[in-house]
Amino acid sequence: MEKSLLYDTTLRDGMQGENIFFSPEDKVKIARRLDEAGIHYIEGGWPGSNPGAQHFFEMAKDMEFKNAKIAAFGATRHQGKTCDQDANIQALLNSEAPVITIFGKSWDLHVESIMQNTKKENLAMIKESISYLLSRGREVLYDAEHFFDGYKANPDYALKTLEAAVEGGTKCLVLCDTNGGSMPCEIDTITRKALDYFKENSVPDLIFGIHTHNDCAMAVANSITAVHAGVTMVQGTINGYGERCGNADLTAIIPILALKMGRDCISHENLEKLRNLSRFISETANVPPVNSRPFVGKSAFAHKGGVHVSAIMKNPKAYEHISPELVGNKRRVIVSEQSGKSNIKYKAKELGVDLGKNGNIEHQIVSSIKELEDYGFEFDAAEGSLKLIMEKLTDQFVPHFELESFRVVIEKDKERPCYSHAMIKIRVDNKTEITSAEGDGPVSALDNALRKALTTMFPKINDMHLVDFKVRVIDGMDGTDAKVRVLIESRDENNIFSTIGVSEDIIEASWQALADSFQYKLSLDNKNKAK
Repeated sequence: MEKSLLYDTTLRDGMQGENIFFSPEDKVKIARRLDEAGIHYIEGGWPGSNPGAQHFFEMAKDMEFKNAKIAAFGATRHQGKTCDQDANIQALLNSEAPVITIFGKSWDLHVESIMQNTKKENLAMIKESISYLLSRGREVLYDAEHFFDGYKANPDYALKTLEAAVEGGTKCLVLCDTNGGSMPCEIDTITRKALDYFKENSVPDLIFGIHTHNDCAMAVANSITAVHAGVTMVQGTINGYGERCGNADLTAIIPILALKMGRDCISHENLEKLRNLSRFISETANVPPVNSRPFVGKSAFAHKGGVHVSAIMKNPKAYEHISPELVGNKRRVIVSEQSGKSNIKYKAKELGVDLGKNGNIEHQIVSSIKELEDYGFEFDAAEGSLKLIMEKLTDQFVPHFELESFRVVIEKDKERPCYSHAMIKIRVDNKTEITSAEGDGPVSALDNALRKALTTMFPKINDMHLVDFKVRVIDGMDGTDAKVRVLIESRDENNIFSTIGVSEDIIEASWQALADSFQYKLSLDNKNKAK
């Protein structure tokens, strides 16, 4: 089995993406998770470029890694300077990272027009920088920046830059599609020519890597093409974060290498951590996860069409290219106005709702779902509310509380922002509870008042926290009278669940979703007690 090395640059190249930021402490947490997932190299940043990167390397000195090596990233020495004189080279050494990834220019356009350098001096900069760092006891990887564009413009010179790196002593040449504009056919041809060039020159123990960007939506395809052409190392970021359109997404590349190409790159146990790793880094970056992301996205194994669901109930291979559990994901069946009886049966079993033996109940549920979705509900994003509706339609729903009334007061004066106060009256076990609470807004006040009313009887309600709140206007033609859809995502220690409300009144819609989230949480707690 051929081996592939995984090189993660989320903490450096990934941070160059818009709205992506990790503190040094965040980077330490991410590095630990990457190591636990079996990544071979973790690039921590450019120590000569900013204090945050330097701080990370200071903390990383005392960390023990089971699988990964920490790499510091930087440029070759500046033209006209020696390595001893170059502050960036010295910063790389001072980072104490065991691996140094150094990049140099492969494209004569950059050498002559951007850097205003000579081709000869550029080759000397590459060779001398690598040799100098190797002599200080570091493993040195060479990133050939703009290699594919450089090869297309001047193949002889592009290969000479690689040759200079090998003469400097590196054992790893990483070919970079820095502008992200190359096509897979070009990657294949040029990569093979570079590999053949060094085979002819008989360089022992030399390996090649690939580093691609996604400007033509080809980063993953180009990386896999390069592996097929013979490279060993694949560089990328988790979730494809990176400058402009992003880097090659390791959450897609890793399962392709392991499951589709049979490469020795990650254990099956670590592969199962992939979805959680993706979500963890997404949450740390405070960037919503992309549901349609292959392999790890929420929708990657979601089925909505009735024909599809009927088929996967017989054999999941009919509409799934791998088992979702292999990458830590799970199969989801979505119930919507496009659903058939197969969707309802599957979903009822998944949610623990007993449909009994009455064959008509599935038809009744489908009809009710279609009516509600015609009104504005969308249950593919609100499985908590869906379960409650199915329980109501099958006479299994037992409410833990019932609303009698609520009142929300919002005040605003010139001295301070809006102030919200809610008073709520509910009935629990034939007893009336009246409570009031303040909040940062009307929904927050309602949440606090309901939580306050229920806590004495259901103390575990405090384990539940709202993690997302979305409001969507269903049809803007009616202006401020338009119907709105409110989606609330909540979580406790073990579960994440979504609920929905729809109304022309945003407070009413919010209450529907909020009340469902509490009813669902309490039903989960009852189910756990029964076990």
